[in-house]
Amino acid sequence: MEKLQNLSAHLVEKLGEKVCPEIAFGELTVVVTLADLLPVLSFLKADQACRFNSLVDITAVDHPERPARFEVVYHLLSMYTNARIRVKASVAETDMVPSAIGIHPSANWMERETFDMFGILFSGHPDLRRILTDYGFRGHPLRKDFPTTGYTEVRYDEALKRVVYEPVKLVQEYRQFDFMSPWEGAEYILPGDEKKA
Repeated sequence: MEKLQNLSAHLVEKLGEKVCPEIAFGELTVVVTLADLLPVLSFLKADQACRFNSLVDITAVDHPERPARFEVVYHLLSMYTNARIRVKASVAETDMVPSAIGIHPSANWMERETFDMFGILFSGHPDLRRILTDYGFRGHPLRKDFPTTGYTEVRYDEALKRVVYEPVKLVQEYRQFDFMSPWEGAEYILPGDEKKA
């Protein structure tokens, strides 16, 4: 915890109002504006006290009730200091996030995935196109207002030896969750338990 507090104090000393660090659940999170995103990422990589040279992930969180609907989240790792940091920036639907490829080349596919799943645009990205969904797919599946019905899914049919398009079917049985602890044991017979006797 002391290590995180020292790092947080170092960031405030060097970057001032560009960062708003907070420590929660044993992790350091730095909140920045879009204008300060690339300078902060560059500093975190180059500064000798930080050396966050590995970009682990880029993702987003959707908050449809907020004016700045999304939070773009960067997870960084310093293999030199064995520390992790999370950098977050709020983004409205019409905002363009500056691409981090110039700082971390591995950001390429992660930015494409974030674009595909959330619809967040990255300015300066060399090839911003869908990476996980099918050609012609409409919408962005990880947005909270994305409908779960009315779409088609694509799969390869072994019997027909071709790709087939079918309406999406969500089976409700898969949405029934049992939150009982596995150590307490179930009061009902699970499939396969009858073979134990």
